[in-house]
Amino acid sequence: MPGKVLVVDDSALMRRLLSAVLTQAGWTVAAARNGREGVEQLLEWQPDVVTLDINMPEMDGLTALSLMMQARPTPIVMVSSLTEKGAQATMEALALGAVDFIAKPGGTISLSIDDIQALLLEKVRTASRIRLRPGRPAAAMPAPVQRAPRPALARPAPASPRTTTSAPASASPAPPRGGMGRCPGLVLIGISTGGPRTLEDVLPQLPADFPWPVLVAQHMPPNFTLAFAQRMDRMCALEVVEVGEPMPLEPGRIHIGRGGTDLVVVERLGRLVAQPRPESPAHPWHPSADVMVESAMRVLPASQLVGVLMTGMGFDGARAMAELKARGGRTIAEAESSCVVFGMPSELIQRGGASVVLPSQDVARQLRTWVQRLG
Repeated sequence: MPGKVLVVDDSALMRRLLSAVLTQAGWTVAAARNGREGVEQLLEWQPDVVTLDINMPEMDGLTALSLMMQARPTPIVMVSSLTEKGAQATMEALALGAVDFIAKPGGTISLSIDDIQALLLEKVRTASRIRLRPGRPAAAMPAPVQRAPRPALARPAPASPRTTTSAPASASPAPPRGGMGRCPGLVLIGISTGGPRTLEDVLPQLPADFPWPVLVAQHMPPNFTLAFAQRMDRMCALEVVEVGEPMPLEPGRIHIGRGGTDLVVVERLGRLVAQPRPESPAHPWHPSADVMVESAMRVLPASQLVGVLMTGMGFDGARAMAELKARGGRTIAEAESSCVVFGMPSELIQRGGASVVLPSQDVARQLRTWVQRLG
């Protein structure tokens, strides 16, 4: 049965519209005009879920989020603008403990609310059932990687080898990025709700000399994946880029699928290339993990692929990764103990498609072991 939702937004119209959508679906709703009121009502009313705007007077959403997670940890869905600044703030909110986000409707809000109604209800229902993970205080965030500035080029350029506190001090420099021909193998990660925070347990732990390219299908709308890639790039020894155009797959790089597209692997002139393509209407989630893995299996043998399916609602990636294992590939399903939502990895396990089941903090170590063995 629906429970209680606290709507925190400085716009009276937005509060009224969100409250109407939730009330019609059976939720009991209270509203607050800013972060300060939101924190007070959280403690007094004790809602099951909070929707929280980012830009508000008196107390902004990020400050309120930090206080809420300290005072009474509660599933919080951020309500974010589509601007670059809004996307960056959303990534910070997810790291601080928010479970998900929804983009504010564009144009006239009263006319556009229907565009997000179903998505809002889905995210609130999911948030009410999730396993809440604590956010990280700023002091516990992975340290930004120190490196020389890269040249400003249209597509990612070779960078100097990086070091990070998670990589051994004796790690050898990253392999040369040019002239590698066909990839020795690929790591394919599918992830959804809770993904940005969970990937902080994995990607920063891959060392600068990790020899396989990594592809990530993180379910996320347009305009947010670039900010996500930029945030992860500051934390990782490997270069992290959004795939907004075709780019060769090379060691030393993590490729994040662009929101609003699907991420696929194709072969061009004897080299493997990651590229975006329009969303497949046959798949409900995007960027689609199933589409990504299927495309990789068309250009490389399963023995040269490792699939990782992590936190998320639904079943995206389970069918393709089960097929990958059946063909002789290796797969990891995230354990329920670390999942925000156990849907996607649970589906892979039920299909018999998981080679191993591991909590998120052990995934990178398993990848290093397998890739080192496979060469």
